[in-house]
Amino acid sequence: MKVALACGGTGGHVFPGLATAHVLRSRSCDVDLWLTGKDIEKTAVGDWNGAIVAVPAEGFANGVSVKSLRAAWQIIKAGRKCTRIMRTNKPDVLLAMGSYASVGPVIAALRLKVPYVLHEANVLPGRAVSLFSRRAAAIAGSFEETRHYLSGRRLIITGMPLRRNLECEGNYRGIDLPDPDAFTLMVTGGSRGAHRLNEMVSEAVVAIHRRGRRIQVIHLSGVDDEGMVRRRYEKNAVPHVVYAFVHEMGALYSSTDLAICRAGASTCAELTSFGVPALLVPYPYAAHDHQTANARALEKSGAADVAPEKDLSAAWLVDYITGSMDNPKRLARISAALKSRSSANAAERLADLIEKVAMGSDAITGSSLNDEV
Repeated sequence: MKVALACGGTGGHVFPGLATAHVLRSRSCDVDLWLTGKDIEKTAVGDWNGAIVAVPAEGFANGVSVKSLRAAWQIIKAGRKCTRIMRTNKPDVLLAMGSYASVGPVIAALRLKVPYVLHEANVLPGRAVSLFSRRAAAIAGSFEETRHYLSGRRLIITGMPLRRNLECEGNYRGIDLPDPDAFTLMVTGGSRGAHRLNEMVSEAVVAIHRRGRRIQVIHLSGVDDEGMVRRRYEKNAVPHVVYAFVHEMGALYSSTDLAICRAGASTCAELTSFGVPALLVPYPYAAHDHQTANARALEKSGAADVAPEKDLSAAWLVDYITGSMDNPKRLARISAALKSRSSANAAERLADLIEKVAMGSDAITGSSLNDEV
């Protein structure tokens, strides 16, 4: 069985696509990764020894401008190039992980009558998934709430594939911390950090420490704020571990009592897998505010707390964090609610769906296949 897997663009698309690719290869499938050739992809697929097809692509642009015209022309060129490549090495099925990097391969699949499956990581469908959903053989989703936005489509909730070895909390022993018995807060604003979040949370942690509360922090600050955050904790003798960025998150999650973080799809999936209670602060400039939709979905089921960044202050965070420290039973309830939403073996479930589509199953429906996968 030959599978084309389009997962280029960002780490949020590359990593779940790569996890699924490894599962498919373990089942003796012939898998080609379709990427855009960006530097972040080269780092992410460093352990991949299979075929890679690189087709440059650009993101969608709003309105009419030079940038939007250039992006449209790039999409046309990508569609043509993908069609030429796919025609010479035609797959049985295409899996597209969303984003602009999926557009060219999906256009080629449509032209060559190759069945394709789309994966939507967030609650709100992105532009690529919305554009191509009607003709998809199936759409794999991470959130049950996505059904409200793709009604009538063949939507199968497979979950969000996580990086290999990141699905099982028991695989990790935690990291060495300054105070093994202290309440441990983890802070992360994503790969690029979040300056305002770094400022407010570090100020709140210092204030809590000055009150004599036993707290320590794992802070993923991003490159720009690493020095500032570390100096603040050192100056105030706060037990801390500060990193600019960490690829391997499992050990950190296993060491954490409470997280303050963004609400990207991968982060939400990792929190549910490890059952880490969190205050979600959605990235305020995300396309269509999709992180807020992710966060509210978890909040509605009692699996997280949510606070818009514009409403945060250091004083509010002091009250929230100390309140969480004083209410371990509430944190335990949130952890249980998170784990109840966890989609274990999501990569395997998505691979099951790909195989069914490739074999030409006529029984693919949103209900029956979901029961089978």
